[in-house]
Amino acid sequence: MFRRTARSILSFVMITAGLAFGVVATAGTAHADECYTWSRTLSQGASGSDVTQLQIRVAGWVTSGERLSYDGQYGARTAAAVKKFQAAYGLSADGVAGPQTFSKIYALQDPDCTPAHFSYGELNRCNSDWSGGAVSAATAKANALKTMWKLEAMRHALGDVPINVSSGFRSYACNRAVGGSATSRHLYGDAADLTGSPSFCRLAQQARTHGFSEILGPGYPGHNDHTHVAFDPSPYWSAPNCGI
Repeated sequence: MFRRTARSILSFVMITAGLAFGVVATAGTAHADECYTWSRTLSQGASGSDVTQLQIRVAGWVTSGERLSYDGQYGARTAAAVKKFQAAYGLSADGVAGPQTFSKIYALQDPDCTPAHFSYGELNRCNSDWSGGAVSAATAKANALKTMWKLEAMRHALGDVPINVSSGFRSYACNRAVGGSATSRHLYGDAADLTGSPSFCRLAQQARTHGFSEILGPGYPGHNDHTHVAFDPSPYWSAPNCGI
């Protein structure tokens, strides 16, 4: 809470100073951010690393079964995801990412780029350096960040109810210790086992519209006490007790 309050005060001071000295922000910049700052307005046809950064943050705002690519290309699917993000937060839903859209993203993210309601610690209770899995430590951590932004979208769509993560990234050693599958997506850092206020079935059903290609829940062996979501190249949903 203190960190967010401090950021708000800093933003107010920066805006006030800009007004006092006649400084005008560029079209795509809302304010400096500790994690990432966009320097231009983005719309269809744009490309680059700034588009990829945007895609990470809006990938949870897609249609059922859809998965948004992190390819740095601002196409129709990215524009559609931006529209859904904008509409969800009461912004003008035009599919163009400008100052208002970026300001909302800045308000949602912490200095380490994680979304407001999730953290790296929550997605990794195995080992702090993210090593020992099926991918490099850097890739596992990057995958976890993408998962957290999808979960942030899902949380907001559910009415901002708490969603808890009981298990995220696992090294091979951690995975064996808990009896996980040898091919578990937890080894890649892009999986999360969910508990929290919504029922497990509600979590499984909602996950279908937030970019998760692997959803396992009640009725699937070993998943009656949580809902599992992941980003699997081979999509698979199974929660028989929930109609999935």
